[in-house]
Amino acid sequence: MALPVLSSDLTEDELDAIVDKATAASSFLKAISHEGRLMILCHLVTGEKSVTELEELLSARQAAVSQQLSRLRLEGLVVPRRDGKAIYYRLADDKPRKLLECVYELFCADER
Repeated sequence: MALPVLSSDLTEDELDAIVDKATAASSFLKAISHEGRLMILCHLVTGEKSVTELEELLSARQAAVSQQLSRLRLEGLVVPRRDGKAIYYRLADDKPRKLLECVYELFCADER
């Protein structure tokens, strides 16, 4: 997929739309720029996980995992589901998965 070429003849509305998309992309990238949040998303790619499962997978305290999940939820990247006392999280949409595939290809794939 080719990237679009930005030109000087854009209308104000077109430029505003581009800035809005850049702002959304920046927020998305900031949300995943923490290694804990990135690892949570990596685990959620394989399916819904409880907070307890994520704590075990990450070898992290509940408070730390909950803090990172809160940020991911605030940014709209994960969706919670309560089942009794347990809270489960899943990816909100396919955007994190697509980006993680790219990150994997760039940083991890050649290490196997």
